[in-house]
Amino acid sequence: MVTAVVGANWGDEGKGKITDMLAQKADIIVRFQGGANAGHTIVNNYGKFALHTLPSGVFYQHTTSVIGNGVALNIPLLVKEIGGIVEKGVPMPKIRISNRAQMVMSYHILLDQYEEERLAGRSFGSTKSGIAPFYSDKYAKIGIQVSELEDMDALREKVVGICEKKNILMKYLYHKPELNPDDIMEELQNYKDMAAPYICDTSLFLWNALTEGREILLEGQLGTMKDPDHGIYPMVTSSSTLAAYGAVGAGIPPYDIKKVVVVTKAYSSAVGAGEFVSEIFGDEADELRRRGGDGGEYGATTGRPRRMGWYDTVASRYGCRLQGATDVALTVLDALGYLDEIPVCTAYEIDGKETEEFPPTSILKRAKPVYTKLPGWKCDIRGIRSYEQLPENCRKYIEFIEEKIGFPITMVSNGPGRNDIIYR
Repeated sequence: MVTAVVGANWGDEGKGKITDMLAQKADIIVRFQGGANAGHTIVNNYGKFALHTLPSGVFYQHTTSVIGNGVALNIPLLVKEIGGIVEKGVPMPKIRISNRAQMVMSYHILLDQYEEERLAGRSFGSTKSGIAPFYSDKYAKIGIQVSELEDMDALREKVVGICEKKNILMKYLYHKPELNPDDIMEELQNYKDMAAPYICDTSLFLWNALTEGREILLEGQLGTMKDPDHGIYPMVTSSSTLAAYGAVGAGIPPYDIKKVVVVTKAYSSAVGAGEFVSEIFGDEADELRRRGGDGGEYGATTGRPRRMGWYDTVASRYGCRLQGATDVALTVLDALGYLDEIPVCTAYEIDGKETEEFPPTSILKRAKPVYTKLPGWKCDIRGIRSYEQLPENCRKYIEFIEEKIGFPITMVSNGPGRNDIIYR
């Protein structure tokens, strides 16, 4: 069976912890989209880790970690990440990289940085990891697939053509040094040497695993609001963040995805630019940021302070619907124990009218939050393992959100550790 773990909102929902927890019973964990531009934070017996490319189930010896064809593969960062976890005492993981994955090149990262510089105040809030230029090249059909490393002579011809195109941008738009095909060929040779032990036909590997009845987890990056089709376009990522894309990005049949666990935080947070209706500012935001996450709400990749907001049932119901949620996991509930009352955004006011439906970005820009205030529980709930033992107001908060989003909350996370979880 295949289970997808994906985000309902802007990313940063706590998917890493949920994947890590579900991986206890999985055989294979697959990253199916995105690159090293976002991170998943994991706290376990080995310590605290911020993973960027490796799937979050990599800490179990019984699992195989797969980097699917839909991933923006930064080979040096992946190899560095593997080395980083092994140095901390984690057993060497079993890793397979799709021979159809495409590689993030050094020039993608440069182009990302140069474009953000050029846009200045109008920038997209990119992590400057090369993701948009990478996916642009993939769909312009000038990306480089891992399988192409087999024939370096043929690849050289392609690289010369790529440099001709890119150097027009380098010279005339960005006024930066031009690319040299020799340097890029050397880079590709290094990538070939680094990746060689891990490359295989992962789609076939997963097909065989499915026919043998193995448990497979698909791990998504970011959340619904960052999807290029259904999110807050153009302030989105460059690959689909939806569970439906898991079938494409992993190379498996769509009908094999039986369970979709959609992760949503007990309040809202976001990294990067874009519409965020329930956003809060000043001391109110600083206090929530300090208490939230595990050691504060800061981006796992950039270290940037996350933008903070109250829970948004309009965005979350939309996010869960687009993901096709069979289960919802509500995370970081323990962070709210300091509040006398907790605002929840339950509708948007747009041009004088209230709506509970999430609109496209051009209309979303005019939306103002409509809040319902719920009483807080004023105590620390970490360590509680059964739903009935939670304070009454805490249970009412969960049940209020569940009713508003219309999807079942089956897991509640009340701490950073692997076992800080309550099943309903």
